[in-house]
Amino acid sequence: MSDVIEPRLVSLDEPLGADKAAVIRALAGAVVAAGRATDTDALFADAWAREEKDSTGVPGGIAIPHAKSDAVTVPTLAAARLPEGVDFGSFDGPADLVFLIAVPSASTQDHLAVLSTLARSLIREDFVASLRSAPDTATFVRLVDEALAPEPEATPAPVPAAAAAGAAGAAPAGSTDAAASAHGGRPVLVAVTACPTGIAHTYMAADALRAAADREGIELHVETQGSSGATPLARDVIERADAVVFAVDVDVRDRSRFAGKPVVQGPVKRGIDDPAGMIREAVAASSDPNARRVAAEPGAASAAESQANEHLGQKIKRVLLTGVSYMIPFVAGGGLLIALGFLFGGYDITDNAQEVVLGNSLFNLPDGGFLEYLGAVFFTIGAISMGFLVPALAGYIAYAIADRPGIAPGFVAGAVAGLMGAGFIGGLVGGILAGVVALWFARLNVPRWLAGLMPVVIIPLIASIAASGLMIVVLGGPIASLSTALNDWLSGLTGAGAIVLGLILGAMMGFDLGGPVNKVAYSFAVAGLGAGSIDNQVPWTIMAAVMAAGMVPPLAMALATVLDRRLFTPVERENGKAAWLLGAAFISEGAIPFAAADLFRVIPASILGGAVAGAICMGAGVTSQAPHGGIFVFFAIGNLLMFVVAILAGMVVAALTVIALKRWVRRRPVEVEQTVAAPQVAVA
Repeated sequence: MSDVIEPRLVSLDEPLGADKAAVIRALAGAVVAAGRATDTDALFADAWAREEKDSTGVPGGIAIPHAKSDAVTVPTLAAARLPEGVDFGSFDGPADLVFLIAVPSASTQDHLAVLSTLARSLIREDFVASLRSAPDTATFVRLVDEALAPEPEATPAPVPAAAAAGAAGAAPAGSTDAAASAHGGRPVLVAVTACPTGIAHTYMAADALRAAADREGIELHVETQGSSGATPLARDVIERADAVVFAVDVDVRDRSRFAGKPVVQGPVKRGIDDPAGMIREAVAASSDPNARRVAAEPGAASAAESQANEHLGQKIKRVLLTGVSYMIPFVAGGGLLIALGFLFGGYDITDNAQEVVLGNSLFNLPDGGFLEYLGAVFFTIGAISMGFLVPALAGYIAYAIADRPGIAPGFVAGAVAGLMGAGFIGGLVGGILAGVVALWFARLNVPRWLAGLMPVVIIPLIASIAASGLMIVVLGGPIASLSTALNDWLSGLTGAGAIVLGLILGAMMGFDLGGPVNKVAYSFAVAGLGAGSIDNQVPWTIMAAVMAAGMVPPLAMALATVLDRRLFTPVERENGKAAWLLGAAFISEGAIPFAAADLFRVIPASILGGAVAGAICMGAGVTSQAPHGGIFVFFAIGNLLMFVVAILAGMVVAALTVIALKRWVRRRPVEVEQTVAAPQVAVA
């Protein structure tokens, strides 16, 4: 018997829960009960974090949730054969065979290789069928052990003489016509598969692509960039290849090896779900002179290829959220430092902070003493940090568009936007301009002697001139006027107007719990923080309303599990305990497990509770100079009492609403749903 699985880690035909979160938690509990991990919650959290990145369901009614976790002490495989399938996100339906792969954060290559072997075995239909018919746990474990036993590596098929002769010919790399004739009409492809953890999906995608290539009569060589190590493709194999398949969720290591080759790229799940489609697309690309190719510059390749399959809305969302995510550390650090400056030095520290810092020291304290000096130091550092807000926003928007060549022109355009008084709107526009120009130049085919200068000198120079020049000469003035008008309108909001804005922002925060609508409201609040001041505190009130509303959903779900435990499953009650802390820290995603299980009751309640909290905050003039942290940044909250009141009010409203909906708004019976759904499936 291997050391990764034993009978007490196997559950056969026992219901473990109605959803995948319940199943994963039950399997995590089995690992802990077997003495192979120390904390069920920690292991579940790590496995669930991986699940949220991408579903782990694969074709054939199988799911392979997996995680590296500090809670795991021994590399372990837990398995369940469920009496009824549970949805794990596979396109072909629910999974009834679930394998939880749990490994310590610092696992050996040998253990990772053993576990990846299991994932590859699940591609075999005979193996899966034997697991489904295993009469007891001992038989199930024996079958898994046999699958994990090492097998001799297959000897690669010899290259036909015609292919070898063609490869030695004078045809340049990337010449598809010459390559096709060299292989005697048999296409040659290379592929790279990789997923974030590199344990299961990496290897399953590789085997699925190999099987699809064999069926199509295509020669395929795959490089798996997984946790158990990677053997790079031989250079001569890459040179012979007609096209490249990237089935990856992470960056391809040493991508420049494939420069000039036609490329088909998709997530690693597509390599498992639709390997034949990727193979056919790669073969078509090999004879298409206009096919997308792997760029010579790694950064440009990553940016260009990842954007190719996105819709316009997805591109805009990714670009803007990238800029906001990189900007937040500047805002967080700067806002908290400014708040500490006010705490120690008083609100009048804004008038003389620079003079106090430059004219004094610990050995020559100002008249106000040590606290005034400390407040001036904190305020000065915070103000400098906040000064990077717009340049960082613009710089990393440009980075999201054009990769590293866009960073410098983006930062410059953001600084120019600040100079022109264009604010964060100017930063958005400047970053987009800089990124588009940088990306356009990065895609140019230039002589080899010039290629090395492009990302370091030429692209930053030209993109900076174009984006910043347009900001100064054409766009800066109008955008500054628009920013001023927006600030004046926000500053003039009082009474009913402020409450309505709070209602809208609060409802947006509860709408999708960390999704696009939530992010729009949050990004709007964060981007405006830099314009806040003692004389203009409206941006701070908006931030407070957004943060309070975002804290409500997880806190409300936690409260609801206490008020009426019978309405929630044991798993949900456990999630409710964790939701108290998540909500207090302003992590809206703490309510996602509840929404996933009961979307049409939890989301309306979250919207209503968030709207109440946002309206109270705006109406009471609560302020926050911190963009995150929840109750733990209490020192950065103005009117802390009303901040707490707003959260409690929203929490109670949302909790009572979800309880009422669960009690009196019933789901349709399953039989009715199936009857209605059946014709739709048949038509599809």
